[in-house]
Amino acid sequence: MTTASYPLLQTINDPADLRQLPRAQLGALADELRAFVLESVSKTGGHLSSNLGTVELTVALHYVFNTPQDRLVWDVGHQTYPHKILTGRRERMATLRQLGGISGFPQRSESPYDAFGTAHSSTSISAALGMALAARQKGEDRHAIAVIGDGAMTAGMAFEALNHGGVEDCKLLVILNDNDMSISPPVGALNRYLAQLMSGRFYAAAKQVGKTVLKGAPPLFELAKRFEEHAKGMVVPATLFEKFGFNYIGPIDGHDLDSLIPTLENIRQLQGPQFLHVVTKKGQGYKLAEADPVAYHGPGKFDPAVGLVKPATPPKQTFTQVFGQWLCDMADHDPRLVGITPAMREGSGMVEFHQRFPGRYYDVGIAEQHAVTLAAGLACEGLKPVVAIYSTFLQRGYDQLIHDVALQNLPVVFALDRAGLVGADGATHAGNYDIAYLRCIPNMAVACPADERECRQLLSAAYARNHPVAVRYPRGAGVGVATEAGLEGLPYGKGELRRQGQGIAILAFGTLLYPALAAAEKLGATVVNMRWAKPLDTELLLQVAANHEALVTVEEGAVMGGAGSAVLEALQAAGVLRPVLQLGLPDVFIEHGDPARLLALQGLDAAGIQMAIEQRYPALCAQGKPALKVVG
Repeated sequence: MTTASYPLLQTINDPADLRQLPRAQLGALADELRAFVLESVSKTGGHLSSNLGTVELTVALHYVFNTPQDRLVWDVGHQTYPHKILTGRRERMATLRQLGGISGFPQRSESPYDAFGTAHSSTSISAALGMALAARQKGEDRHAIAVIGDGAMTAGMAFEALNHGGVEDCKLLVILNDNDMSISPPVGALNRYLAQLMSGRFYAAAKQVGKTVLKGAPPLFELAKRFEEHAKGMVVPATLFEKFGFNYIGPIDGHDLDSLIPTLENIRQLQGPQFLHVVTKKGQGYKLAEADPVAYHGPGKFDPAVGLVKPATPPKQTFTQVFGQWLCDMADHDPRLVGITPAMREGSGMVEFHQRFPGRYYDVGIAEQHAVTLAAGLACEGLKPVVAIYSTFLQRGYDQLIHDVALQNLPVVFALDRAGLVGADGATHAGNYDIAYLRCIPNMAVACPADERECRQLLSAAYARNHPVAVRYPRGAGVGVATEAGLEGLPYGKGELRRQGQGIAILAFGTLLYPALAAAEKLGATVVNMRWAKPLDTELLLQVAANHEALVTVEEGAVMGGAGSAVLEALQAAGVLRPVLQLGLPDVFIEHGDPARLLALQGLDAAGIQMAIEQRYPALCAQGKPALKVVG
């Protein structure tokens, strides 16, 4: 950090330092903080638009409240870079989202100022309410503050917490950070209600002017007050939140410290649950991000003076892009297809589908439970729903997956993006558990494509089934296998022999097929591309088991309950005894870092797979021979 560029910011090592500043200097501090966020993210990559939008709010909260004694909970948490910088992590911003560095989200283990770990949306009010109730029970005089975005307010969990919080006498403050933007543009009736922004600003200004002018004429003032009470329910969302039992305040300008600080100081003196509505702008202060907050939501490294530029050579096709193209092609072929996303249109590759088939596209907001049951209802009426959802987010709709889809055996395709390790977003976003949590559900099938071509083919195979099927694929690009234009699917529940060797057979599930093949070249081992975690190709499995002395399963998923466990179960059921080495992700949460490096640390690159096999089966490896036959 160059102190010449940030003379005020370099004096702030924790919020206690911030609270020593004269209020007149806070605007200059906010300007430095915003510039430092932009400089930092341009060098490391990370979330940008959301953090530029919360600078003044962050300064005001730490200035007014006695953090960390007062608990501050940030919903989702991808807007907490200003918070991290002001709470002692300024110099560590250069390590953001890197192996061994600080997280892109709040983490309790990282700082006492991170009161609650977040990364999935709509949890903040529940957590802050729990903290406020704990303070009341323990006789501690402190506040709990939840900062939640308007996109996150579309989730049912937020309203469950409001429903409870409104009847509790505790020091809970909910701040609605209303920027009219989640990651994808927010949707739904609630957002339309909140988005009466200009009317709200006009109303707030008129209200203050009216009180000043009319106080000298009591009859007129009383008439205006009655009009205000009537207009309040029509113009601002006060009525909605006050019906929950909260005292509603706002909306106010979330970039105006002269409004934020006095308002927060007043709220701090009030009793009972409070609801403050602030209006901010994503990308505030950086014109390129203001103009396109979606593009600047999570950019990689870039030059702030230039902005984002397209790479000189086109990158390899990602699995997300493969899915998006398949979805459009299948929709052209079958008018029954409908696409569903829980607020991840861009992330799930559905922009073109939305543009071409708007009547068959449903963005339900941050409401994963609803997305799954909506698909069930559509399937009941003969449509063919495809739910595009991150593996980590499907966890939030697990009851609906079991009760509403699988129990009724409805033909819903789940396109599970971000399966396996996701890199910089870390443990909260990793899709490590889907094989384990899906394969135990009756009627469910789970496909694991090894490359881009198989991804398209297995999506077609899943779509052709008359029961629920999940197709899991990782973030980013594969090995570069070209896809084909057709919609032919691969055989259901069937794997393939990819390399014939002897002694040891490696059973690969998903994209780890390719490092498994590289390891097998050194070991003289057989490699099977299993393709399906459920149903297993037991016929092929038993053939391989009969012809080899040991088996190895490889998967980018949790070992406990994963595809390797399925292999062990199948062998036991058939009465076949063979030693099996299970390679996959261990029973720990794996933090952020470069995905290839993380896989290598777990021994899931070619060298790691080879080493693990040599350590487990040294005698078999010693007698290994070159490949007898290469298939495929």
